[in-house]
Amino acid sequence: MVHWWAAVAALAAAPVLAQQALPKLNIDKTKISVSGLSSGGFMANQLGVAHSATFMGVGVFAAGPYMCAGHSNYTACMYNATISSSQLSAMQSSINNWSGSQIDSKANIANQKIYMFVGNSDTTVGPNPMNGLQTQYTNNGVPAGSLEYVKRNSTAHVFPTDFDATGNNSCSSSSSPYISNCGYDGAKAVLTKIYGTLNARNNNPAASNYIEFSQSSFTSNPGMASSGWVYVPSECASGAQCKLHVALHGCQQSYSQIGDKFIKNTGYTRWADTNRIVVLFPQTKVDNTSRSTAASGSLANPNACWDWIGWYGSNFAQKGGSQISAIKAMVDHLASGAPASSLPAPTGVSTSGATDTSMVVSWASVQGAVGYHVYRNGAKKTTTAVTGTSFTDTGLTAATTYQWTVTAVDGNGAESAQSSPASGTTTGSAPPPATCYTASNYAHTTAGRAYAAWGYTYANGSNQNMGLWNIYTTTTLKQTGPNHYVIGTCP
Repeated sequence: MVHWWAAVAALAAAPVLAQQALPKLNIDKTKISVSGLSSGGFMANQLGVAHSATFMGVGVFAAGPYMCAGHSNYTACMYNATISSSQLSAMQSSINNWSGSQIDSKANIANQKIYMFVGNSDTTVGPNPMNGLQTQYTNNGVPAGSLEYVKRNSTAHVFPTDFDATGNNSCSSSSSPYISNCGYDGAKAVLTKIYGTLNARNNNPAASNYIEFSQSSFTSNPGMASSGWVYVPSECASGAQCKLHVALHGCQQSYSQIGDKFIKNTGYTRWADTNRIVVLFPQTKVDNTSRSTAASGSLANPNACWDWIGWYGSNFAQKGGSQISAIKAMVDHLASGAPASSLPAPTGVSTSGATDTSMVVSWASVQGAVGYHVYRNGAKKTTTAVTGTSFTDTGLTAATTYQWTVTAVDGNGAESAQSSPASGTTTGSAPPPATCYTASNYAHTTAGRAYAAWGYTYANGSNQNMGLWNIYTTTTLKQTGPNHYVIGTCP
């Protein structure tokens, strides 16, 4: 049995992952959108109304109308409660009174692309609050052709996908991580409604494209975590103009609660990778302080929900709301990058001088370039531009083949397109094959491969959240070092 004090000690000893700065990218400011599940769906709607001049598309998975909990106890906006005409009238009064001041002009809402999804077996929110949201959008001028509303049978309060992922429960079960293979690709559906036909997805987005960044630079809100995540396709990192989508997790889906499952297992990044879409994943955190709310009395936020109730001020649904303004600041920062450079991509890229842990990458000079950036397997390896025409890449694994590309940097700091790739293989012997263990989460803890904390199981070393600590949840752990395990499979 894992004692609670040992679990807490293990959490306290967990390594702090290095954060990077949130990048500034070449974002098409007419192609910024947002979606979310549950409390994230309420927040997506709030962002779409408060900043309707910024967000051209809104996706809502299992949530309800704007300002519902601003006028009624939150329970009247959940549990398949019917939203009355008088409730909708009160909410509309807020939209009307704030239009053009506390929120952008309500006229912008009519120009948005709207996607809505709910399971007919969802008893946490349910179809009735979503029906109220549909009416609200219609009342604010969204034409039928711009609004897609999907209701799925045998679907509970989950984010729907069409693939299996670690920790998933059945589509008809409302339980952590609230992501399920329902035979329906929710990420594709919402992004298609907003952006049109998509290129085929990449089911294995590069791990290096996921960036953990400091949210503390943008907010001190007590309900938001110190770090968030953003997925940046390599083309977008190289200066290509890209779209931006904000994906908001629901209650009990923050990184601290389910690890990277919402970030990696919902499918957003699979479609983003091949369609030049940057995906921002802001993160909440548990807040056990009881706070006065707009219409629901004094409540804590133990499930790390987004603020759709008013924990953090009466202006929670307005532009001045603490969480809304934080997310908007992140969006503005991401979209503040310079356009791509007009310089051509470097040519003549080659590799030489291989050792067990390093490789020399060389290329031909580009007229007008003030420097160059080098990418290994799609990840940028140069923090500052290289002024010469070669770069020694270190920290490599023996007997491993890598690919490098190079970009040229102009006087404004903008990068050209990436060069054609050059491959190279390090010397030495390959590392021993990894060992995998498939067992129940309880068995992993008793075998010393994982530890339990607050009812969840975490892999030793990586501290990845494996789901509930019990004998029913099965996980495959791959050992990548002494007492270091990651969720995955062996080749």
